[in-house]
Amino acid sequence: MASFGWKRKIGEKVSKVTSQQFEAEAADEKDVVDNDEGNWLHAIKRRKEILLEGCAEKSKQLKDEGASLAENKRYREAIQKWDEALQLTPNDATLYEMKSQVLMSLHEMFPAVHAAEMAVQRNPHSWESWQTLGRAQLGLGEIILAIRSFQVALHIYPMNPEIWKEDLSWARTLQEQQKVAQRIKKSEAPAEVTHFSPKSIPDYDFESDEIVAVCAAIAEKEKTVSSNKTMVIVSASGAVETVTEKEDGATPPDGSVFIKAR
Repeated sequence: MASFGWKRKIGEKVSKVTSQQFEAEAADEKDVVDNDEGNWLHAIKRRKEILLEGCAEKSKQLKDEGASLAENKRYREAIQKWDEALQLTPNDATLYEMKSQVLMSLHEMFPAVHAAEMAVQRNPHSWESWQTLGRAQLGLGEIILAIRSFQVALHIYPMNPEIWKEDLSWARTLQEQQKVAQRIKKSEAPAEVTHFSPKSIPDYDFESDEIVAVCAAIAEKEKTVSSNKTMVIVSASGAVETVTEKEDGATPPDGSVFIKAR
């Protein structure tokens, strides 16, 4: 009768030296794979850095070209250059600030304010951006907002005489002129005329008994007054006498009457 025994594991026939050699080769291959992966990531990072450096360099070139065009008053071409630069470096606050100045020169105040606001959002610590924003707001007539922008610029750079003597001083002068104009306009405004709406006039019933009775009483009074006539008689001696006579039987004055006035 055959006997049964436990089956051996497959790896039991492999020598210990062979196993150690295999493990060492596997570890070497793993190191090579890790090195290749690290090199690949480093290559991607380096390529991205090179691309960003190229974008920054190209953006600076476009910025300088736009500045040169703006100095020659070729404003539209300058804006086009700066828009191309913003495609490469969208967070450059200086590009928005320069664009706002050129738009003000073109008297396009709404886009100028928008560009200046974008500059402030990109770099809230730039006093030049706040100054440009204040000037653009003045162009729109927003004097209070402009004064606030100039005050922020002074808070960032308090030793700037240009903002003190020109921008903020001019804005405050305009504010005072605006207040004076409002007071004059208010004093010259005509008095308000009260308009009666149809609802404010009561709706009388002119056929009611009370109204009819009042009208009858008024008519009777006028009739009584008209039936009597009053005369002023001045005699030849100078005496004045007032006589009331009725229409139906008035006694004629005697021959001594000199003047009869009604």
